[in-house]
Amino acid sequence: MGNALIVAEYKGDALKKVTRAAFTFAKEYTTKQGGEFHILVLGHNLGAVVDECMSYGAAKVHVADNESLANYLAESYAQVVAQVAKDSGAEVVGATASAMTKDLMPRVAAKLDAGMASDIIGISDEGYFDRPVWAGNAIVSAEITSPVKVVTVRGTDFEPAPKGDAGGEKVEVTVSVDLGSLKKRFEQFEEVKSDRPELTEASIIVTGGRGTKGDEGFKLVEGLADLLGAAVGATRAAVDAGWVPNDLQVGQTGKVVAPDLYVAAGVSGAIQHLAGMKGSKTIVAINKDEEAPIFQVADYGLVADLFKALPEMVEEVKKAKG
Repeated sequence: MGNALIVAEYKGDALKKVTRAAFTFAKEYTTKQGGEFHILVLGHNLGAVVDECMSYGAAKVHVADNESLANYLAESYAQVVAQVAKDSGAEVVGATASAMTKDLMPRVAAKLDAGMASDIIGISDEGYFDRPVWAGNAIVSAEITSPVKVVTVRGTDFEPAPKGDAGGEKVEVTVSVDLGSLKKRFEQFEEVKSDRPELTEASIIVTGGRGTKGDEGFKLVEGLADLLGAAVGATRAAVDAGWVPNDLQVGQTGKVVAPDLYVAAGVSGAIQHLAGMKGSKTIVAINKDEEAPIFQVADYGLVADLFKALPEMVEEVKKAKG
């Protein structure tokens, strides 16, 4: 019986909402399989993030605070995660599935000689990990037979852990990373700055597809999103056409989201896109093709030209907001 160690992700001084979903997974795992729930935070000047981590019921919060970890590099982070996993007696090492952890966790698995399951959405009483395949059309239960197991958790399928009273033990991690010995080095990070929320953190998302026809249509999408305080998403077709950057892509090869409200404008509903958003609480689809597959998953469907419908929606929302 081992412990469950979760690698926390944060931005600035705050944990990401999707990381709290991994905390919920860890609590569920230890309830069924035994052991303790632990958290690992890596970086530099981590005071506020560590304080927040202490409020989610972990038995221990491991703090790897070192100047050599100030900037993310998979090689340096993997060394520390593997070290803490061994020192803490972790049976499961997990994190929320994200761009960073897709880079990091396979390296951790290699260092621990561990089997890995990605994008898991549940765990059985027998300890099998449920994960979607075939764009979410089937679910498989994967058994990992290695002594240590590495997983990434789909953040949309576990409720974010609620914050509680501070507790648990804070454990300082001794970090000894020689950056000069690594094959990579950090040069610079160019952050995409936006007043809109991140896709994976947003409660409302307005997405544009091929039907937007380019910049003109996406300006309508962005206008509605800004009025609703929403994030902007896009289909792969829109990204491949160069209309929007790829960090806005929603779908099997993009980001998986499940906001309270998902508005799809000019989105046909290809299976790869549906795999990334069909868990949304309420789905509104606007498409002039009444046979578009998106209507099969939509809670509300409007068969209309988005170039007419979106401006009308904007006006109605403005009236409703006074």
